Amino acid sequence: MARARQTLERRQLGLTLRRIREESGMSQQAAAEAIGRVRSRIVELEDGKGTLSQEDLGKLLDFYEVSGDERETALALGAQARRRQRGRTYTDLLPGAFQRFADLEASAAEISSYECGMVPGLLQTPEYVRALIDEGDGIWWRSSEAELEQRVAFRLDRQKRTFDASPAKKMSFVLTEESLRSRVGGPEIMRDQLAHLLDLLGRRADLSIQVLPRESYQNPARGGGFTLFEFSGQGSPVAFANVVYGPSTYFHDEADTATMFRVFRRLRDLALSAQASRQLIDGIMRGG
Repeated sequence: MARARQTLERRQLGLTLRRIREESGMSQQAAAEAIGRVRSRIVELEDGKGTLSQEDLGKLLDFYEVSGDERETALALGAQARRRQRGRTYTDLLPGAFQRFADLEASAAEISSYECGMVPGLLQTPEYVRALIDEGDGIWWRSSEAELEQRVAFRLDRQKRTFDASPAKKMSFVLTEESLRSRVGGPEIMRDQLAHLLDLLGRRADLSIQVLPRESYQNPARGGGFTLFEFSGQGSPVAFANVVYGPSTYFHDEADTATMFRVFRRLRDLALSAQASRQLIDGIMRGG
């Protein structure tokens, strides 16, 4: 395995292989021995600071007993990670893109997110998730009841991985007032969702929610949400731009992420204070 500088492609490969290894119940030492390497090489690989040859990656996946689409995706990630040229953006066109987003989310030390049309996924109740998915059923996709439950379970697993992380993550959210007033699933589901936001704020010192009121002007991010990930001593920040349909797009060029952090700071300045935001959420929940 060649030592290499960290890139988003290598980070995605490393996070995917770490999750696969943990799901298989194998240790880093056992994985290293399976491909004739020392443990530090597996550590570098999972931290996004190394690559594997196609042959060694295949051996590692054999050891983890990975097959089918998951294997093909991991091999494709390996090929991307070995590229010498680093693009300004990274577009995830491979199967399982949502899982890799969740892996990135779980590995971040700080998460900053702006949402302009709905409550962010990490803050959603199960009923809100179901109602949201149901709105797209038969239009964006046609799902079965089993698939619906899988989607809900995946969203809840994302929340658990993020909120149960140790050390705790610092999470900052800016939501538009429309996100709180949208009738996703009807009044009862929305009341429960707003109550859930207040409950989270009451229990978690690591969480900040600010609301951008409807009368705000000079919003530099109208019509599009995004998420920023920062990592504790493990490489440069990564930005994710929300899309309604199409492949996931990430920004990891320093100039791009600096711009998006500047936009997020502006949104926080425009939004209500944390206390005023709580009061607004409570007022909307009570019918205001």
